[in-house]
Amino acid sequence: MCRLMGFVAHDKTTFDEIVGADFKEFVSLSSVHCDGWGVATINHDEHDAHLDRAPETAATSPDFEKAIHAGKADGALLHLRWATSGLAVNENNTHPFVYEDFTFMHNGAIYPPAAFDSFISPKFKARLVGDTDSERYFYFLMTMIEEFGFVEGVTKGARQVAATMDYSSINAMLMNEKTMVVICEHDPKRRPDWGPEDYYELKYRADKDGVLIASTGWNQPGWQILPNHHVMVVDRDTLTTAIIAL
Repeated sequence: MCRLMGFVAHDKTTFDEIVGADFKEFVSLSSVHCDGWGVATINHDEHDAHLDRAPETAATSPDFEKAIHAGKADGALLHLRWATSGLAVNENNTHPFVYEDFTFMHNGAIYPPAAFDSFISPKFKARLVGDTDSERYFYFLMTMIEEFGFVEGVTKGARQVAATMDYSSINAMLMNEKTMVVICEHDPKRRPDWGPEDYYELKYRADKDGVLIASTGWNQPGWQILPNHHVMVVDRDTLTTAIIAL
């Protein structure tokens, strides 16, 4: 189980700048989600993503602080990992994952990870380096994206996972130089035993500065809930949003 945060903006910024003072509260969630952190940035109209990640606790990691302050961009993803039982804590299993200008991160569990293997193209299967369901989920979606395009591929892929696989949550964020897509699909009854009812919810804030979306568990005053069983699409040219039912 993990915590997710992503943004797209008109101008280059950092997570602490666009979130504001409450960003420290989000980072404090790494006291539980302590098995790794990752920051992926991809600027609008650039063709490669930049990734910093480490299998350590964000709140006590000097490298995390450096990555946040150095990662000035107009689009970025941030992941705090709490490893699923049985999956190793190492860099290869740490989110986000990157392919060219695509970045991806996931919150939840899909059982078993090998459920994806027959649906991933050989091209992407050859890129697998970890043993998580999340990395396989990413390359399954990349397989769908190559066949159907970004938004349709992600939407079709999420529908297929929801209809055919065993999961607690397939919440995910994907971004490339042109588009950000957020999947909100989860089973609230399969949240952690100690977790509040809204543990898997995703909330977003859209204003003059950009579009910011994140997991719950910290102060998000005035943010809107992205409905479960939906996908949000953000056009990075205009920062307009669309919400599509799964």
